Parts: sequence; C-alpha cells; structure tokens
Amino acid sequence: GDTQVVIDRLTQMAYVYRADKLIGAAHISTARQGHITPLGEWKVLEKRPFYRSKKYDNAPMPWMERIDEYGTAFHGGANPGYPASHGCIRLPMKFAEKVYGLTKVGSKVIIEG
Repeated sequence: GDTQVVIDRLTQMAYVYRADKLIGAAHISTARQGHITPLGEWKVLEKRPFYRSKKYDNAPMPWMERIDEYGTAFHGGANPGYPASHGCIRLPMKFAEKVYGLTKVGSKVIIEG
C-alpha cells in the first residue's frame, strides 16, 4: 500500500503508515515561536538525499522531502524535544533515512495538532 506520513505538532511526533498500518513513529521538532509549520494535507513534491537551505545559512537538510512551494520540508536534524525549527519538521537522522526510502513524490503528508 501507499505510505503516508502524519505529523502531530501538539505531541511533537511523526507517524508513518503503509496501507493504514502503523510502521514507524519518532519524536520530532517543528517550528519554534515566531515561525510556522503549516497545518493541512500535503504531498511530497521533491526529494533529495542531501540538500542545503536557501533561506537559513545554507543549513544542511539530509533526507529532505519538500511539501510546499515555500520550502517547508521534513528532513534529518536536531531534535531537542520541543519546537525549535524555522518551520521544517526535523526527524531523527536514521528515521529520516528510513522514511525517505518508504515515500515517493506524491506521498501524502498530514500535519495536525
């Protein structure tokens, strides 16, 4: 079945489903105060195994999967246990790599909470 990623901003958790079966979960870090991780239903628009931010000091974005035209993506990065990003969804590095291998351009992403 198709892979779907669900992001819960309230609990700072990511869940990965395949054909409605939970196959993985991890703690994440979304946007800190003053920045936005957008709610709603999205699709993976672009995937790159390594990318650098064009907005934020060339910051590394390993296992990047972009979901909107403004640059919001989920990728591997620091997870301090609370919202700390500029808007992206930071995943633990190994989890980001696994999710990257499970999704494709067009995979559904839901951001709630």
